Amino acid sequence: MNQKIAVLDFGSQYTQVIARRIRECSVYSEIMPFNTKASVLKKQGVCGVILSGGPASVLSKGSPRPDPKVFELGVPVLGICYGLQLMGKMLGGTVVSSKQREYGLGKLSFTSSDSDLLKGIDSPIQVWNSHGDRIAKLPEGFKAIGTTENSEYALIENKKRKFYGMQFHPEVAHTPRGMEIIKNFLYNICGCTGDWTMSDYVEKAVEDIRKTVGKEKVILGLSGGVDSSVAAALIHKAIGDQLTCVFVDNGLLRKDERRKVEELFKNNFKIKMKTVRAEKLFLGRLKGVKDPERKRKIIGKTFIEVFDKAVKSIGKVDFLAQGTLYPDVIESVPIAGNPASLIKSHHNVGGLPKRMKLKLLEPLRELFKDEVRALGKELGLSKEVLWRHPFPGPGLGVRVVGEVKKSYCDVLREADAILMEEMYASGLYYSLWQAFAVFVPVKTVGVMGDERTYDNVIALRIVESQDAMTADWAHIPHDILGKISNRIINEVKGVNRVVLDISSKPPATIEWE
Repeated sequence: MNQKIAVLDFGSQYTQVIARRIRECSVYSEIMPFNTKASVLKKQGVCGVILSGGPASVLSKGSPRPDPKVFELGVPVLGICYGLQLMGKMLGGTVVSSKQREYGLGKLSFTSSDSDLLKGIDSPIQVWNSHGDRIAKLPEGFKAIGTTENSEYALIENKKRKFYGMQFHPEVAHTPRGMEIIKNFLYNICGCTGDWTMSDYVEKAVEDIRKTVGKEKVILGLSGGVDSSVAAALIHKAIGDQLTCVFVDNGLLRKDERRKVEELFKNNFKIKMKTVRAEKLFLGRLKGVKDPERKRKIIGKTFIEVFDKAVKSIGKVDFLAQGTLYPDVIESVPIAGNPASLIKSHHNVGGLPKRMKLKLLEPLRELFKDEVRALGKELGLSKEVLWRHPFPGPGLGVRVVGEVKKSYCDVLREADAILMEEMYASGLYYSLWQAFAVFVPVKTVGVMGDERTYDNVIALRIVESQDAMTADWAHIPHDILGKISNRIINEVKGVNRVVLDISSKPPATIEWE
């Protein structure tokens, strides 16, 4: 893996999407803090730099800036939205606040026919805008190669220096020809060969794990989900029996979860495994707690404490491994210098308490969910494991809205199991990103057997997505939804109403909490 594109992150909600699109072109990309030194980029041998969008205005005092020497590296630079405005201002142009903010769909018309960035693309094209500033005067050596109704310099280039800037977002689906523009930048301008594969990543990851761990011992929290399963397989490939997996039954798991995980990893993967039953501990600490962030932090803290005890019972252990992914990192704890705001915390992000003398090992930290599945396939894991729907670290703790009680979890487990059975039976399971039930502690009136009932609500959340950064509710046939609803109401005691969540992400998140 000799080629790398650096994506400098200025806080855009689309930064991860940019990195993901690059990898879809079989080119390795890495998101880095916006203020990463040019010397670091040079040392890593990047063959191109992308300046992401961001919520700030380059006209505001203290707005984030890259190292000016980035423009002296001698590699192509592409500025997207805020990145375009940065490039314009830092290289001697003029940026002004637009009288009319451009947000949403727009039309880009080309003003040049010989740009390497636009090869094979006919004008005009649909683009997605999201900006309030614009370039009023170009820096020396630049020319406009595309315009929109409200921006004369919506697409610019300095062909000699291989600097490009665009006011729109090529990485989102709302810019249909955007991937072609990205490919042109990667292949025609940066000279990328597009030969990065997941086998390259496995080779590098195994080497990195062995180098990091040496002869020391690793403990991993196994949930049975895709992330922890792939992390376990990857680490086991690298260091074998130096890895011990610990499965914590926190009382917030799906139906029969513990039994299935034990059978899978002990029998099939031959990985050393220890099971810890801690339902009373977790539920006791969650008693009376309703705030989602507090619940996540309590679950995360308790999880670490349980691991601490597991470490002592196992013997000398040096590393704690976790299945942390790129979206977990970016959404919850922005990388150093990242101006993006916190969306929600993740239980497995943010480091370890000082008293716990373990180092952190996160071999999936640079991957998106679909890449994790590709990695798992490369490692030989089964479809049943790899295409299992995502399950949050806090488990049912964030699928029971408000206070978490054992009785609520028991009801939810049964309802969720019915939903899963019907998703498999209908053949829809593997076509969906995620399907799960949510326990809503709201009592509603119902009638069963001519008697009045006053029971709880179960909400169904069924979505389609590619990387969990955006998601749409899945249009499940009504007869299937009807069957699911009837089964839950008839078979699960304590439920008399089932509702369907038809919110998209954004503005809603996939999980309810």
